[in-house]
Amino acid sequence: MNTILLIEDNPDIRENTAEILEMANYKVLTAADGMEGVHMAFEHKPDLIICDITMPVLDGYGVLHMLHKRNALHSTPFIFLTARTERSDMRKGMEMGADDFITKPFDAMELLQAIESRIKKAALLKEELSEGLSGFNSLLSVATGKDQLAALKEERNTNIYKKKQIVYTEGNHASYLFYLLRGKVKTYKRHDNGKELITGLYNEGDYLGYTALLESGTYQDSAEAMEDAELALIPKSDFEELINNDAAVLRKFMRLLTRNMVEKEEQLLGIAYNSLRKKVADALLALDKKYNVHKSESFTIDISRDNLAAVAGVAKESLIRTLGDFRDEKLISIREGEILLLDRKRLKGMMN
Repeated sequence: MNTILLIEDNPDIRENTAEILEMANYKVLTAADGMEGVHMAFEHKPDLIICDITMPVLDGYGVLHMLHKRNALHSTPFIFLTARTERSDMRKGMEMGADDFITKPFDAMELLQAIESRIKKAALLKEELSEGLSGFNSLLSVATGKDQLAALKEERNTNIYKKKQIVYTEGNHASYLFYLLRGKVKTYKRHDNGKELITGLYNEGDYLGYTALLESGTYQDSAEAMEDAELALIPKSDFEELINNDAAVLRKFMRLLTRNMVEKEEQLLGIAYNSLRKKVADALLALDKKYNVHKSESFTIDISRDNLAAVAGVAKESLIRTLGDFRDEKLISIREGEILLLDRKRLKGMMN
């Protein structure tokens, strides 16, 4: 049962509102002025706070300010219940971090719907969201109030890419966030001497191109379909709506992005300092982790030797020689170009 703190100086409104909330199966705490409400919030840490603006001792703005100084209550949903209808009052409250305004006199259903929406949103932000499409789409739905993925499918806002077709090119201005609905895509950088380094591998349910959008700049690498692929294009305006709509949503999304950035940093460090054998072993394990979603022992890695060399950051000739060594050592088997990992434990423990 969720707990709601109701801060209201008018006894009739306080009692009637508390009764409505209790009938809706909420546990209700009440306070008759702002200072009492602040103390109760610190003590009980409610799931949501409803607060009047005009009150003795401490008004609603003061309550919100004091609550947001405590990190433990910063993300608690806060709804103003007020007779004020001036846009300046609403703007001030929203700028301070209020989640919603309910004006008096209010309809009971309007209040209950606002509460339910805010509690669901707060619960989502506390969850460990999945990476990729599902996690991003959940956040986007919370921020915009719509199922963005469903809208994209209805509007057919998707592109089909053939194998080796470019999705976007390094240096181009970023206008979209891409969702990979089907197929495989790689991102890469190419040196002036023509040597390619794969910076990212993407599978169904992954998103790409977000770094350039966050920086409001250009793509820092190029993206290419590794096989026939279908991608949904999320306009920059929708992406900005997500990250600008709510600070808590932005923080959650940034944590999702950080996972990918840490993996990329580890890959680059490995390429810079690891031995040839360990680079190839790590590349094979990375591909197995990325594409073997069902953790099958019989999963085979189907990738061109050029791409595998680019993932490992080694020359193609060195890669082929090392794969031959691994095959002789019974670490892998190779059949018709596809690679089966026979001993993941020894590959993981490969010494530098």
